[in-house]
Amino acid sequence: MPKKAINQTSKILDLYRSGMTNKTEITRRVFNSDDETSRSAVRRAISYYENNRALYDECEKVGIPVEDVKHYWHKGKHFSINVSGSCSEVNLEEFKSELVSEIKNWSPKYVKIKREKLSDPHCFVFDPADIHIGKLCSSFETGEDYDQQIAVSRVREGLNGLISRLSGYNIDKIIFIAGNDVLHVDNPRRQTTSGTPQDTDGMWYDNFVMAKRLLIDIIETLMSIADVHVVYNPSNHDFMSGFMLLQCVEAWFSNCKNVTFDNDMKHRKYTTYGKNLIGSTHMDGAKIQDLPLLMAHEASDSWHNCVHRYIYGHHVHHKSSKDYMSVNVETLRSPSSADSWHHRNGYQHSPKAVEGFIHHPSNGQVARLTYIF
Repeated sequence: MPKKAINQTSKILDLYRSGMTNKTEITRRVFNSDDETSRSAVRRAISYYENNRALYDECEKVGIPVEDVKHYWHKGKHFSINVSGSCSEVNLEEFKSELVSEIKNWSPKYVKIKREKLSDPHCFVFDPADIHIGKLCSSFETGEDYDQQIAVSRVREGLNGLISRLSGYNIDKIIFIAGNDVLHVDNPRRQTTSGTPQDTDGMWYDNFVMAKRLLIDIIETLMSIADVHVVYNPSNHDFMSGFMLLQCVEAWFSNCKNVTFDNDMKHRKYTTYGKNLIGSTHMDGAKIQDLPLLMAHEASDSWHNCVHRYIYGHHVHHKSSKDYMSVNVETLRSPSSADSWHHRNGYQHSPKAVEGFIHHPSNGQVARLTYIF
C-alpha cells in the first residue's frame, strides 16, 4: 500500500464503499488537499482494493490489517495459488480512463480575452528546454540534486523570472515551445523511447500528471499576457508519452479561443511573426548544419517573406549560437542537473537556466532573456 495512504486506508475505502466514486472528492475529504501525491495515493489504494476484494473481505473478517499482507496462499477446489507482489503499480487502462475523464468532466469554459491593438508590438518566445520531469540526480555522487519537485519548481520560478523582465515590451503574441524531453522516461521500465535505462524519481504516471498540470499552469499564466501559440517538439526521451501529454493539454484548452496548438509529430516546426520565420526542433536527428536548408524547403511558403530566420534547438543542454548565412541556429540551456551518466562522462557544469526570446515584427530577435539557477 502506498505510504501516504497506509494510515488513511480505512477512511479512503469507507468513503469509496459508501458510494463516493469521485477520487478527487475522496482526496479532499481524507487529506484536506488536492495535490498530485495525495490523489495518486487514493488512486492506488482504490485500485488495489478493486483488484483484491476477496483479500480485503477476509482480512476484515479476521482483523488483519490488509497493508501488512505481503503475500498469501489461496487454496481452492482445483488450484493452490501462492500470491505475492507489489501494489505500487496502477492499472494502465484505469489511469488512462481517469485522465480522459478528468479532462472531460472539468471541461473548462474560458472566456475569450479581447485584446487591444498595441503600438510597437513584440513576440515573446518562451522555451523551457529539456525539463526531464522524473529525472533523479544525487548530490552525493554528482554534486547536484534534481528530482520531480525541483524540475517543476525551477520551471515555475524561471517563467515568473522571465515575465518580470518583459516590462518595457508590448507583447501581442507568445510562442510557447513545449515537448523537448519534458518527461524523462517513456515506459514503466524507467527507460527512454529507445530503451536506455535512466535514474528516475517517482512513478511514471505521477510524473505525467505533474507535467500536465505544469503545462496547463504555464499556458494559463502566459494567456494573461497575450494569446499563446503552443508548438510541440517530439523528443528522444518521451517520444510517445510526450505526444500524449500534449494531446491532453490541447484537449484541456479545447474551449479556449486565445490558445492554439501545433501538435503533430513533425520533427521540425515553423511559425511566423511579422518578418520572422521561427523554427524549433529537438535536434536529436538532423545535423545542425542541415537545419537551415531544411527550413528553406519545409517552410518555403514563408521563406521569402521573412528576412529574419531563427531555429531554436534543444537536446544538448548548453548554449551555442551560429549564423548559417541568413539563418541563426541557437541551442538552449536546460534547467535540469547532471545525472550519474552525464557526471561520469564529464557532461556537466553548463549553466542551468530557463530561456526566452523577444522578437520585433520588423527587426527580428531583439533580446534574449535568461533565468539562471
